[in-house]
Amino acid sequence: MAKYLISFPSSAMVIPEGEFQAVVDASHAVIAQAQAAGVYVFAGGINESIAPVKVSADGSVAEGTYPETRRIEGGYTILELPSREEAVAWAAKIAAACRCDQELREFMYDPMS
Repeated sequence: MAKYLISFPSSAMVIPEGEFQAVVDASHAVIAQAQAAGVYVFAGGINESIAPVKVSADGSVAEGTYPETRRIEGGYTILELPSREEAVAWAAKIAAACRCDQELREFMYDPMS
């Protein structure tokens, strides 16, 4: 089985006032379904109030990011699924719950996992 990253940037999630809790409840319900189905690996949002840093091999820490990753934010879900078709189906469930399109990416095979 492959692991899939299902994600969206914060700016994609435009929720009408008064509907935030409904979106939270719907997204939690989808995650509960994924857990019950045994395909859940991880889900969460980037804490955008804490600035990212780069950590070198010697342990030194520098403020900032690589230019290509400056805007990593939003919500992320990782599921382990038997097919891309199932990944698309789960991404659609998350899109409906979060009320925004989701990006779908497949992780490369990892013989260590």
